[in-house]
Amino acid sequence: MTTLLAPLRRPLLCRSWLAAMALTTLTALTALAQPLPEAISSALLRAQVPADSVSLILVDADGLSQPRLSHRAEVLANPASVMKLLTTTAALDLLGPAYTWRTPVWVDGKVQNGTLYGNLVIAGRGDPALTVEKLWLLLRRVQGLGIVRIHGDIVLDGSAFAQAPTQPGDFDGEPLRPYNATPEALLINFKAVTLTLVPDLANKVARIHSEPPLHGVRLPTQAPLATNLQAPCNDYRAALQADFSDPARILLKGRYPASCGEKSWPMAYADPASYTARALQGMWLALGGQLTGAVRLGHAPATPPTLQAISPTLAEVLRDINKFSNNVMTQQLFLTLAREAAPTEPASFEAARAVLQQWWTRRIGTGAAPVLDNGAGLSRQERISAQGLARLLQLAYASPFMPELMASLPVVGLDGTLKRSRAPLASAHLKTGSLRDVLALAGYVHGNNGRQLVLVAIINHPNASAARPAMDAVVDWAGTEANRLAAALPTR
Repeated sequence: MTTLLAPLRRPLLCRSWLAAMALTTLTALTALAQPLPEAISSALLRAQVPADSVSLILVDADGLSQPRLSHRAEVLANPASVMKLLTTTAALDLLGPAYTWRTPVWVDGKVQNGTLYGNLVIAGRGDPALTVEKLWLLLRRVQGLGIVRIHGDIVLDGSAFAQAPTQPGDFDGEPLRPYNATPEALLINFKAVTLTLVPDLANKVARIHSEPPLHGVRLPTQAPLATNLQAPCNDYRAALQADFSDPARILLKGRYPASCGEKSWPMAYADPASYTARALQGMWLALGGQLTGAVRLGHAPATPPTLQAISPTLAEVLRDINKFSNNVMTQQLFLTLAREAAPTEPASFEAARAVLQQWWTRRIGTGAAPVLDNGAGLSRQERISAQGLARLLQLAYASPFMPELMASLPVVGLDGTLKRSRAPLASAHLKTGSLRDVLALAGYVHGNNGRQLVLVAIINHPNASAARPAMDAVVDWAGTEANRLAAALPTR
C-alpha cells in the first residue's frame, strides 16, 4: 500500500482495545438461534417467510456487552447490496476519507492558432464519479489551453483496469438496466443516457433533452402527449414504448402522459463498448470543438500530464454509493483497492478480492470469512454472516472514519433507498440490499441519550420481497430496544 495509509492507521491502533472487545464479545456467541420477538415473528408469518431463513443480530455499537439478540447470526448468507459496507469500510481504512481519483490528460503535440497538431490523450484511473458535468469541465479546461481543433485523434487509455469478466446482461438478462453497468478505468457518467421529458401542453408534445450527447446516435427530441391529458402517470416508461434495438438510434413509439410532469429517465446504452468514445466525441463537438481524426484506444505518454481532473473525495463518493446503492461505483472502488496495492498492474476482480480478504483477516480475523465476487452485492455468489457484518460495523464505529461511514448510509424515512420506509423516522442509518430471494439491511440504530446499537438482518427466501413490512418491524423493534436500554442505564 502507499505511504498515505500510515497516518490513518495510527489512531485506529490507539483504540484497538475497543475493537478487540467487540470481536471477543461476538465470538463468544453460541450457534443456537434465539427466538425472535413477537412483532417480527408475526410480520414474517404474514410474508410467509420462515424464521430459519432469517439471520438477525442486535448488539451495542461499542461492543461492551453481549448481543441483545442473535438469531442464526453465524450463518453465511447472500447480503445483496449490504455487501457494499465491506467494500466501503475497507476503502475508508485503506485509502482514507480524503482520497481522490485523478484523470490525467496529455496534449501530445503542438498548439498553433487554436489547433492541436497531435493527439489529446486521456487516461482513466478508475474515477467512479466522472459525470457529464465533470467531463464538460474537463474538456472546457482543454479548450482553455487554446485548443479548438484537434488535428489528430482523441486517445483513450483504459489500461489501469483489466477488462471486466462480465457483460451487462450476465447477472439477470437485463443489459439496459443502469445498475448492470460494468466497470472500466475511464468510466463516464456510469455509461448511462438520461432522457429528461417536459410536457409542452400547447403543442401536445413532450420536449426531450438527452445527456450526454452521443456521437453518431440519433436521440429523440420529442414525443407526443397522451390524447387524454388527464390520464394518470402510472408507468410512463412502458407508455413510451421505447425501442433500443439499434445502437445508432433510440426510438419512442408511444405517448407520454402529460400528468407525469417533468421526468428524468436514466438508461444504459445498448452498445456499452462504444459509449465512452461516443460520449467524449459528442461532448467535444457540442462544445464547438473540431476533430479531424477519431476517438480510439491507445496508451498514455510516459511524460507528466498536461492537466488532471480530480474527483470528489472518497467520503463524498461513499454517499452516492451507499445512499443510492450504486453498483458500478462500488465496483470502481473495489478495483481501486487492487490498483493501490499494485499500481503497475491492471486492477482485476481477482486481485481486489485478495486485497479485501487480506484486510478482513487482519482487521476482523475471527469467524467465517466472507465470500467475495465484485464487492457490490450484485451477485449470486457473495456471502457474509450477520455476525461478520456486526463486527465490521463495530470496527467502523470505533474508528476515526465512523462519521464518514455513518453519514453515507440512508436515513430511515428521509433519503436514499430508505426514503419510503415506514419504520420510525430518522431512527437509524442503514444500508439496504435486495435481489430476487434476498432482502437485507445493516447499520446503526439510534436510541435516546446517544445510545447506539448495530443491527443486521438478512432474509434469504423466495418470499423475501414480501417481507419489507417485516424489516420495518425489525427496525421499529430495534429502536424501541435502544430507547429501553438508554432509559435503564446512565447517560454516557
